[in-house]
Amino acid sequence: MRTNNTTPNLAGRTLFITGASRGIGKAIALRASKDGANIVVAAKTDRRHPKLPGTIHQTVEEVESAGGRGLAIKLDVRDDDAVDAAVQQAVEHFGGIDILVNNASAILLEGTQTLAMKRFDLMFDVNVRGTYTTSRACIPALLASTNAHVLNLSPPLNLSSEWFRDHVAYTMSKYGMSMCVLGMAEEFRPQGIAFNALWPRTVIATAAINQLGGAVSPENCRTEAIMADAAHAILCRNSRQCTGNFFLDENVLRARGVRNFDDYQVKPGKPLMKDLFLD
Repeated sequence: MRTNNTTPNLAGRTLFITGASRGIGKAIALRASKDGANIVVAAKTDRRHPKLPGTIHQTVEEVESAGGRGLAIKLDVRDDDAVDAAVQQAVEHFGGIDILVNNASAILLEGTQTLAMKRFDLMFDVNVRGTYTTSRACIPALLASTNAHVLNLSPPLNLSSEWFRDHVAYTMSKYGMSMCVLGMAEEFRPQGIAFNALWPRTVIATAAINQLGGAVSPENCRTEAIMADAAHAILCRNSRQCTGNFFLDENVLRARGVRNFDDYQVKPGKPLMKDLFLD
């Protein structure tokens, strides 16, 4: 279903979200579902994982309970042919794609000599290449939408050496996602496809913090809801007037009048930990 160029909500719009079986991707899916959106849940987990919560099928069930329509597609964004097939399946099922959320990501915060090259390859294949190939595959469908958005879950480009010193590979991989925003926003500005990035001001309590070696406690984090609400606000904007931006979740919501963020904290009153890449 196609939408007008101004959208007060996401009703009837189709979102293709990678890594949506859990965490921030799932939260974005459920927030859009409250408007009656169509959600393509594209992720690898189609069966219960021994250590991680959620599957693509569970997310679809929750999407439909929340008021949306869902389509579960098992997808590894490292597989170009599978990405192309998933996009085609989504277009055939819902009649098009209006929004792509590049949420799938891999993280390992290790230095140069301790990081195994297979982990280096994983981060670059998922974060950079996966974002690029999924964007590339969705662009033909996005060109048919009157309010097309691509949202990458990636940070503002900060070239301070502090953010490279301890985990140069992860930093390069996340900045690769951000550079896709920088370049594609200009490349597709004339066609009206918006490319933006969204990043949290504070650490978000997702399964990813388990990869940080106990450096982050959930009580010093916010929940995924703040990222979902910020993403929703961005994706409702006019794509021809909102592209090439590196948004922070808190700033997006402050611009909409939100002043009290206690409801987004895992444990209100506890100090919050600032996320990576922010001075």
